[in-house]
Amino acid sequence: MTFKNTEMFIDENETPESWWVSAVLKAIKAVALVFDILTFPIHLIFQRPWKKRALSRRIKARIIESTTNSLTVRSVCAPSQLHIRMVRDGVTTMETMLRAAAARWDERPCLGTRTVLGEEDEPQANGRVFKKFNMGNYEWRTFTEVEAEAGLFASGLRELGCKPRHNLAMFAETRAEWMIAAHGCFKQSIPVVTIYATLGDDAIAHGINETEVSTVITSHELLPKFKKILAKTPKVDTIVFMEDQLHPTKTDGYKEGIRIVGYKEVLRMGSKSKIDHVPPSPEDTAIIMYTSGSTGVPKGVVLSHRNMVATLKAFADSVPIYDDDLLMGFLPLAHVFELLAESLCIVAGVSIGYSTPLTMLDTSNKIMKGTHGDATTLRPTCITTVPLIMDRVSKGITDKVSKSGEFASAFFKWAYTYKQTWMRRGYDTPILNKLMFTKIRGLLGGRIRLMLSGGAPLSPDTHAQLRICLCADIVTGYGLTETTSCATVMDPHDRSTGRVGAPTTGTDIKLVNWEEGNYRVTNQPFPQGEIVIGGDSVAEGYYKSPEKTRNEFVEIDGRRWFKSGDIGELHHDGCIKIIDRKKDLVKLQAGEYVSLGKVEAELKTCPLVENICVYGDSSKTYTVALLVPHPARLAELAAREGLPELDFEKLCKSPQIEKAVLKELADHAKKCGLEKFEVPLAIKLCTEVWSPDMGLVTAAFKIKRKDIQERYKEDIKRMYAS
Repeated sequence: MTFKNTEMFIDENETPESWWVSAVLKAIKAVALVFDILTFPIHLIFQRPWKKRALSRRIKARIIESTTNSLTVRSVCAPSQLHIRMVRDGVTTMETMLRAAAARWDERPCLGTRTVLGEEDEPQANGRVFKKFNMGNYEWRTFTEVEAEAGLFASGLRELGCKPRHNLAMFAETRAEWMIAAHGCFKQSIPVVTIYATLGDDAIAHGINETEVSTVITSHELLPKFKKILAKTPKVDTIVFMEDQLHPTKTDGYKEGIRIVGYKEVLRMGSKSKIDHVPPSPEDTAIIMYTSGSTGVPKGVVLSHRNMVATLKAFADSVPIYDDDLLMGFLPLAHVFELLAESLCIVAGVSIGYSTPLTMLDTSNKIMKGTHGDATTLRPTCITTVPLIMDRVSKGITDKVSKSGEFASAFFKWAYTYKQTWMRRGYDTPILNKLMFTKIRGLLGGRIRLMLSGGAPLSPDTHAQLRICLCADIVTGYGLTETTSCATVMDPHDRSTGRVGAPTTGTDIKLVNWEEGNYRVTNQPFPQGEIVIGGDSVAEGYYKSPEKTRNEFVEIDGRRWFKSGDIGELHHDGCIKIIDRKKDLVKLQAGEYVSLGKVEAELKTCPLVENICVYGDSSKTYTVALLVPHPARLAELAAREGLPELDFEKLCKSPQIEKAVLKELADHAKKCGLEKFEVPLAIKLCTEVWSPDMGLVTAAFKIKRKDIQERYKEDIKRMYAS
């Protein structure tokens, strides 16, 4: 955070601290100063801050080629022990990866699913009744059991008529059976077409039809969607569903001639099968991953086994993961980042416990009052996440602190700044962590040491805040589905924020001049340009889209490269900072270029903002914004403006509130260093929370700019007209 004067925690309009709060804080600071002086030699000897500073500053990548138009950067890191072991174990495909993991880790717990004991009605204070789960403990499949179950499922699919190298679609939420079913497909060289569970019917039908799928694997919860979708997918004749723990699955009312089979039935069929497995080669297609994308219809990215293993090896070199770690998996496995992160855990012998956003925390929607969420029960050490979720955690901490009373807020402000100061010098604050931050860490089970963030840039403010409050390493990276989620990963020793790390091993990053945006490799003090990614992790191309593939992929000296469209900046230690995006760049009428993504990333850190989409018209002199406000913060702003108490929808329609929010945005933008022409001059306050179900954000919660602009096109006209 560089903490920006702590505005995130202490409101500017709050009453001054009373004399006793000030006196107590002065006493605490005095005690802390004395304690620092007395214990400094001990911390110096045991923490060795000079080593942390040296590790943070060390060179992570070097320029291997440079011209006036481009430069190429390559990692200087050596392969890790896990990478070397994968080579020795002959891991060249996802099928050999699971076999090697099962042989090495044997009876160790591999995939865990929490039992649901029942569903009960829970009356609310307002008289409404919600269904809540009565949850049990986690039940585990060992590595041996997972490999064996994948083999049975593979044989069962062949008995159903699935053939090697004929596509099969996976349309289901993240769970253990998803991973096992995918590995069953790998054993028979069946390409898996992954489709986000949050896509709309037309997008789902598009992915299924384009890949000519006849068999779809789904779940009990999503099966009813196919009553409509089947009318649009004439080639589908078989649906396999993963059963629910509590409720039987109704299979009547579907299109005539459709065979609907349970996951467990497929396993039984496989146990009687005599059909041999057909292992894939590295060049075979493993996944056709349909990205929901921020523009246009979903596109299928063809990923081979070679692509996926290349990323596994790169992640093994970059991510500090140990065989006694425990990962909580909840992001969509249809997202390549989550699939490869979990695959890394499997090959490293790390147990994965599955969760859902509805059951993750003690306060989650489906958890009965007084019972524990998945995080408290599982107590994971690692978690994968995306920036939007981390922003929400950050704002949750901010809200809780702001409501905790004058003294508690002031003490938190001091503790935060105190820890931040010592961390900059290379020290940790173990006693303060125990006294101040244990409760916050407890939200995720109390043992989190590593959070992997992908899918979009992470705000420096959020990065710094969670690193301090969760007492964990926050490792960000950069990659795309087209590069099998691989490109750069932040070094865990790097104490900076706002960067995405250096190129991973086996991956080269090329910066290429983009003259239109004035981004050149000759720029000072840092070279800048479009990021072009090369290596074995670069995808084979887009499914049935040869022209689009030729436009965005290129072969140079036998090496495959992908033109990302993102603009990067190279720092002295070999790390990359994402500073712009070609497609997000708008030239206003007065000639100024505005990076919409950059403006959105900065404005999202404003406590008032839940989500935001900035729009720029090249024929106008300013930008406008569609903004989803934080309800509690909006109510606080209304109170400060002297408005009577109104419900959320009426507040959003209030012209006075719009003006007040615009002023808050302008003030926040100034603190973030945005230029005046970058700040929206008109806004629309949206009452709907943008979700993947609405089709306004992707499954990774990146905004779908075109869809949002289409939905609110009349409001955009109104804003410019005003």
